[in-house]
Amino acid sequence: MKQQSHPFILASQSPYRKQLLSKLIRSFACYPAEIDESRQADEPVIEMVERLSIKKAQAIAIHHPNSWIIASDQSAALGNEVLGKPHTHTQALAQLQKQQGKTLTYHTGICLYNPITKSYHYAEEPTQVVFRQLTTERLNDYLLAEQPYDCAGSFKSEGLGIMLFSAIHSQDPNALIGLPLIKLCELFEQAGLSLPLTE
Repeated sequence: MKQQSHPFILASQSPYRKQLLSKLIRSFACYPAEIDESRQADEPVIEMVERLSIKKAQAIAIHHPNSWIIASDQSAALGNEVLGKPHTHTQALAQLQKQQGKTLTYHTGICLYNPITKSYHYAEEPTQVVFRQLTTERLNDYLLAEQPYDCAGSFKSEGLGIMLFSAIHSQDPNALIGLPLIKLCELFEQAGLSLPLTE
């Protein structure tokens, strides 16, 4: 079945990214990019984020050759260790305990892909999250209250998760939630697209 063509497609079904993109674009479609997101051997985190952002865009572009594709990838790094989505309470608690008193770096990549020319613009926005020292009881209380089990790092910075931090260092608060909108605006300009975008 032929899918409806949209001028812009977000290569994700994340409700967080969808909500962020709606700040800039009124109408767009969302499709998940079915790719292998495994980290390659000895691959630096920042390079992995770039590779996966571009691969997601290219995967969607195959089926939507007339749409601009917006794709993003984010990885949370504690040193050289990548922290994924915990999925369970036990895994989330283990992540939060490991992060106590340390700085977690989120690398968020953003790719704007043009299927017609097979060209793209890419940028990355780092965010440093500095964790407080909290008791296991308080960490458990937080997890039970917000249940951030689908979030890498086991928190929602836009919600109650803010209680976990002593500082956040970033040029774009949207990046930590999942989509660096300031960088995306720059990519639009590089591609010759002017905001506000019209269909």
